[in-house]
Amino acid sequence: MLPGKEFPKFTAAAVQASPVFLDAEKTADKAVDLIGEAAGKGARLVVFPEVFIPGYPYWSWITDPVTGSAWFDRLVRNSVFADGPEIAKIRAAARANDCLVIMGLNERSPVSLGALYNTLLFIGPDGEIIGKHRKLVPTWAEKLTWTGGDGSSLKVYDTEIGPLGGLACGENTNPLARFTLLAQGELVHAASYISLPVAPPEYDMAEAIKLRGQTHSFEGKVFTVIATSTISEEIIQAMEEIRPDARALLERKSSAYSGIIGPDGRPVTDGLIDDEGIVYAEIDLGRCIQPKQMHDITGHYNRFDVFSLHVNQQPLPPVSLSGLGTSSIPEGEQVEHPIDPEIT
Repeated sequence: MLPGKEFPKFTAAAVQASPVFLDAEKTADKAVDLIGEAAGKGARLVVFPEVFIPGYPYWSWITDPVTGSAWFDRLVRNSVFADGPEIAKIRAAARANDCLVIMGLNERSPVSLGALYNTLLFIGPDGEIIGKHRKLVPTWAEKLTWTGGDGSSLKVYDTEIGPLGGLACGENTNPLARFTLLAQGELVHAASYISLPVAPPEYDMAEAIKLRGQTHSFEGKVFTVIATSTISEEIIQAMEEIRPDARALLERKSSAYSGIIGPDGRPVTDGLIDDEGIVYAEIDLGRCIQPKQMHDITGHYNRFDVFSLHVNQQPLPPVSLSGLGTSSIPEGEQVEHPIDPEIT
């Protein structure tokens, strides 16, 4: 729901950091410290990088699928359930610091040992899970790791700081996914990324990340909070086990950008490139009003009699079961999935 007469003003924090690679528990502990640090400087919204827990599958870019399969096994064993004990630590930190947290994680499937989701988890200041977004389409080599989400998680959440949505990495290049969030009233957009120094030589990853954030903010007249992971010495040494020249590939500069973009498409403050740190900026949702008078693509600056977009938000479970037999569940009631209540 859009704000009423009062338009929230708050401090947002974009975390640029590396995980404790392939260690979910220690990465969660690091995240708790970062949440405390950000909240200590007044942050009401803290956004973390893509798949921060427990890290990104860089091996898929630098070796063959057969060699990488053993590392996929390690990743699965160190990934988390959305209601697991590692996430409980993050939820407790959000509650203790009275701030919203968006956390990127490798989410295990409740029904398949071989399925992982690239998930953004939205956690409220009371520590409760508001919702989650599962990356719709893994990018390029990522298809060796993640299964795709469905439209049920393409949502904007009504929060005390305003309508909040988010996408992971390459999804921010998808105009239809972005428009779907904007059309639901999004005013604060979280864009979570990973550092990708193994991209083609002519590709400036940091600049590309910044450009995508500026595009979404300018087109939608919204604020975009960009959080990107970094490459640690630990990650480099791990990948050297696979490929001796991994260091040369992973130390490439201008591969990570974190920052906060205003509704005019310009950075609200200086961003951060490559180094670990936290970017802070004040977000004033009132600044979204005047730009929308000129270009409101979800209102007067569109032709809905000419264009239409259909989005399937039906959850897509792997099987639909019927005929519960002698179950005591009253007829007509839905049965929640034991781990994922979004699946019935």
